[in-house]
Amino acid sequence: MKFIDEARVEVIGGKGGNGSASMRREKFVPRGGPDGGDGGKGGTVWAIADEDINTLVDYRFQKKYKARDGENGRGADCYGKGGDDIELRMPIGTVITDVESGEVIADLTTKGMRVAIAKGGTGGFGNLHFKSSTNRAPRQTTPGFEGERRDLRLELKVLADVGLLGMPNAGKSTFIRAVSAAKPKVADYPFTTLHPNLGVVRIDENRSFVIADVPGLIEGAAEGAGLGHRFLKHLQRTGILLHLVDLAPFDSETDPVAEAKAIVEELRKYDEELYTKPRWLVLNKVDMIPEDEREERVKAFLEAYGWDAGTDNPYAEFEPLKPRLFVIAGLTGEGCRDLTYAIMDYLEAAKKIAKEEAEAEAARLAAEKAALLAARAAALEARDVK
Repeated sequence: MKFIDEARVEVIGGKGGNGSASMRREKFVPRGGPDGGDGGKGGTVWAIADEDINTLVDYRFQKKYKARDGENGRGADCYGKGGDDIELRMPIGTVITDVESGEVIADLTTKGMRVAIAKGGTGGFGNLHFKSSTNRAPRQTTPGFEGERRDLRLELKVLADVGLLGMPNAGKSTFIRAVSAAKPKVADYPFTTLHPNLGVVRIDENRSFVIADVPGLIEGAAEGAGLGHRFLKHLQRTGILLHLVDLAPFDSETDPVAEAKAIVEELRKYDEELYTKPRWLVLNKVDMIPEDEREERVKAFLEAYGWDAGTDNPYAEFEPLKPRLFVIAGLTGEGCRDLTYAIMDYLEAAKKIAKEEAEAEAARLAAEKAALLAARAAALEARDVK
């Protein structure tokens, strides 16, 4: 599921250091002449493509980045120290555009790609540069140049790891709000989500995933009814689906079981591959049910729904297609932590398996190519012998 993640930042290269006006002073050298060194170069701001980062969320909080200025030159022909560069790590696929000119500064397409987005200014000349036959003791210097200053727009087409599936008002917006930094509009009426909401769920400093909540489904979405047909189209690109069900609807005539089955039927009608995609059942709004009734209500739902995946065994072998069940309350956060950690573990395990399969396929193709080349060489050798 692709969405555009955007951020806007100001980047400033460091100012170059000023040149020094200094005269050589040594014992027995009364007229030593100029020895002022040049100023150091200002630091540069770099953008680096990092495969471990998948969103631009960090650049929504800090908007300004400035590299260090170069130091001024000193006497004895000593140059000033250059200012330290700063590196801004961004996801692969980030497009960096200069807001003022509209010019695309960089398109970070490969891991480790490094692009200067705000160059530091050069250092000024010390008075040593201005010595001449007619001016043996110049006092003239030049100041360091300012670094580049740019207002940049960062854009990233984000591939969501997790897609939320459910009827309008199933609590998807509330859930994504509870587990991420996204702040979708939340209210008690159908189609609360009129535009896609993207949230980054950060498990710890180096582990996160992207979750997407888009317009809710209604019956007939596969044929284009309501807002859901676009959702079905984009769901094909996600790694896993969470099927949220409102276990405690305000309308007593609403049947959670019928709604859940209707969603699954829409998936089946739209695309068989989408229907068989890993899909976890998440029973939401359990906080609206008295505690002494919750277990029985969940059990009754599962029996009527026809749930047959059994209970979770955390020590069982990883099964990508095995459906899982979670009971949560998006409003209070109950059960959300266990769910997000389970999603992270699943995505990491699935990514590892995919990588191993890709490596095995690459090795197989390499072996086939080597065997073919060996057979061809043997055939040529046999022909030459004849």
